[in-house]
Amino acid sequence: MSPSLAINSDYKRTLLDSLELFRGVRPDDVQGLLQRCDRRDLAAGELLLSPGARNEHVYIVLSGSLNVHVGSVDTPMIASMDVGACVGEMSIIEDRDPSAFVIAAEDSHLLLIHQTVLWEMVDASHNFAKNLLVVLSERVRSHNRVIADSFGEIKKFERHATTDALTGLANRHAMLESFPLAIERCVEKDDPVAMMMIDIDNFKNFNDLFGHIAGDRALVAVAKVLRIQFRPQDLLVRYGGDEFVVLLPGTNKEQALVIGERVRLAVCGKTGDGSDSMIRIPLRISMGVAERAPHGTLETLAHDADAALYRAKDSGRDTVSD
Repeated sequence: MSPSLAINSDYKRTLLDSLELFRGVRPDDVQGLLQRCDRRDLAAGELLLSPGARNEHVYIVLSGSLNVHVGSVDTPMIASMDVGACVGEMSIIEDRDPSAFVIAAEDSHLLLIHQTVLWEMVDASHNFAKNLLVVLSERVRSHNRVIADSFGEIKKFERHATTDALTGLANRHAMLESFPLAIERCVEKDDPVAMMMIDIDNFKNFNDLFGHIAGDRALVAVAKVLRIQFRPQDLLVRYGGDEFVVLLPGTNKEQALVIGERVRLAVCGKTGDGSDSMIRIPLRISMGVAERAPHGTLETLAHDADAALYRAKDSGRDTVSD
């Protein structure tokens, strides 16, 4: 037992009350059990607990402090355990390896309570049992907060991973996830499905003439017009560079050609209905349209739409081809 705990009865309670597991515990109820506890000194940076390493003790910080890390020792700490706090109780309660890394933030002095002694303390003192429940409750709340924060970060990452940062449209990664599902739904309902490949004409020359900042603004403007022109169920993505792809569920090639011509006019500013008001610079687009053939896949549909786009460009650009 630590000599710091073998003290006169005048301030045994004061010392115990400074430890979160022993607040309100009568010294006489646990004095004999405390004499069966050990102590341990940790140097700053020394590892105390880690996932995959069996733990049989609750550790109470008598001096110094401990840091808790999840995932690896290199991640930012999620909690700091100061004098009076305890660690290791969750792995004993759950009878499993620790879920986090615990490292000494500075030279630290710890009281060790073996799991068999822990349960005897629970039987010996109602207040000790209550304190242990309070500690466990706080750990659960803390874990839930970490999970909620991590979930938020994951969703943020997923959102960024499937969204084009410049235009706000879905990107190629999203296309590879959402297009096959939409095609499968059309196949199940025996509905047609068409695809459009859209390319801004002479965009490299535009960038060279006006600069990349103007080029980015042009892409954003085109994306806004495209978003207005298509239905909510149509899947519009920025495929890369100055190229966009649209999947049109329930639409055949003839209908897609009509839609494509309307979109082309909107982008170049010839609709007269105000939908093209965001385009203030001379831009033209070429479009390739294809309908899914029987037994066709996303790959074959994309190949056919891309071939149609090349035909549109070969025919002089600023046109829609199938």
